[in-house]
Amino acid sequence: MKRTGTRFRKDRADTHYDVIIIGSGPGGLCNAALLSKLGKKVCVLEQHYTAGGYSHTYERNGYEWDVGIHYVGEVHKPYSMIRRVFDVISDSQLEWAYMDDLYDRIIIGDKTYDYMAGREPFKKQMKEYFPAEAKAIDEYVELLSKVSSLVPRYFAGQALPSKLAGLIYNKARHYLLPDFFFKTTREVLEGLTNNEELIGVLTGQWGDYGLTPKDSSFMMHAMVAKHYITGGNYPVGGSSRISETIIPVIQQSGGNVFTYAGVDEILVKNNKAYGVRLKKGGHEIFADQIVSNAGIYPTYQDLLPEKVAKKNGLLKNLKKLDLSASHVCIYAGFNGTAEELDIPKTNFWIYPDANHDKNVERFLVSDGTGDFPLIYISFPSAKDPAWNDRFPGKSTVEIVAPTNHKWFKQWEGSTWNKRGEGYDELKQEISNTLLETLFKHMPQLREAMDYVELSTPLSTQWFQWNKEGEIYGVDHTVERFKQDWLHPITPVKNLYLTGADIVTAGVGGALMGGVMTTCSMVGWKSYQVMGLIKDIYPTESSQ
Repeated sequence: MKRTGTRFRKDRADTHYDVIIIGSGPGGLCNAALLSKLGKKVCVLEQHYTAGGYSHTYERNGYEWDVGIHYVGEVHKPYSMIRRVFDVISDSQLEWAYMDDLYDRIIIGDKTYDYMAGREPFKKQMKEYFPAEAKAIDEYVELLSKVSSLVPRYFAGQALPSKLAGLIYNKARHYLLPDFFFKTTREVLEGLTNNEELIGVLTGQWGDYGLTPKDSSFMMHAMVAKHYITGGNYPVGGSSRISETIIPVIQQSGGNVFTYAGVDEILVKNNKAYGVRLKKGGHEIFADQIVSNAGIYPTYQDLLPEKVAKKNGLLKNLKKLDLSASHVCIYAGFNGTAEELDIPKTNFWIYPDANHDKNVERFLVSDGTGDFPLIYISFPSAKDPAWNDRFPGKSTVEIVAPTNHKWFKQWEGSTWNKRGEGYDELKQEISNTLLETLFKHMPQLREAMDYVELSTPLSTQWFQWNKEGEIYGVDHTVERFKQDWLHPITPVKNLYLTGADIVTAGVGGALMGGVMTTCSMVGWKSYQVMGLIKDIYPTESSQ
């Protein structure tokens, strides 16, 4: 089995580092690699058996699946910010494979709508489906670009000292940005069209950020839609290549990335963080600065001493946020190559109806095995040009659907793979529903299926240490983006946050969280961080 990182042992770790980072997801790894480039000795601690967070892969029965990186936008453009950051933190060792121009297929009932890569091809295709809505489609795509151009202004406070950032959040930002930054997706789109089918198609990627139009921030929706509008990409060699290529950069300045290194508590004295205590053996490691990439809820509720969290009002702040949706996922293996089985690179987004809000409302009053409001199907082995070299004659499929963690609560606290009576029966019923959806759209796969397993929110809790098996941290509502305390700098001296919860969901959001945190940590020297990113491609003509 392919694993990244080094298994923790006391004799492998130093007693003191410049920085300790809890969690090895893309945000933590980005933060660590940038600090390493600036000469800092960093220790990354991961409780799982492999590094990478949601970017790790796992193998079973001769197959490999990614657990979170299904596709990434914009990295095929060398001058894009996300590509620059990836190249800096991996020393340009991370390669990307472009998917087909048809990157997402939206299936609503019996109708199919294709997302074609590029602003103009996307608009042209949408206008063929909705010829009477040409004006609304043009305005929509223009709004995506406007949001993209202004997002740095929105998040500028994340790289500033927290008091100054609070001033910007509370007073200046509403004057600096258009009002659609502070509206829901449905509010903005209903200002463009009253065609529910078109709204349903344009929001067909809502699973990428976990909220339907009536609840999601339009800014969040626009960032995701703009991120993918020029096409999708997949890491050559699989998602584990992300951590595999970043870890050597962290090690260049004497740093380490340890697995099997779950943190029990952040050590704090006189409101100043100075180290961590590990779960295993109570071993303590010290550092000048501590960063948590574990998520805002686990950090404040579980890792900080309760009296410290209460004293700084952190637990009270958490009540202002909701956790994002949990999910189930099928990991299936098939005999035959993608070519032999006619498996596409295109992602499928499957919905019972165009009104995503009502789809979810109906589902939440069911028993959790009925008409899923969304079924997403990804074909990782078809996207990876190096797949056949590693797994000849085989293919993989992943099927993701939202669920409610409460339906699994009776088994909470049980051991992974030993959940007890009723659990396996529920999993089997869900698996059958999801697989039949796959076979409806790709009947040739039925006889080729060789292996299948289903993960639930309890699996996510077990491996990721999430509170309720949530996939995107805290929900991306309009209200979430009003919280000025969601900032890399915490009220506890020398304690910082990084990752998706301080910016946005997805690998791009987590990555930029790593950048913002690094800038906050180095203070007025943040120009050095941005210099690293700028200098990787001094001019766009070098693309």
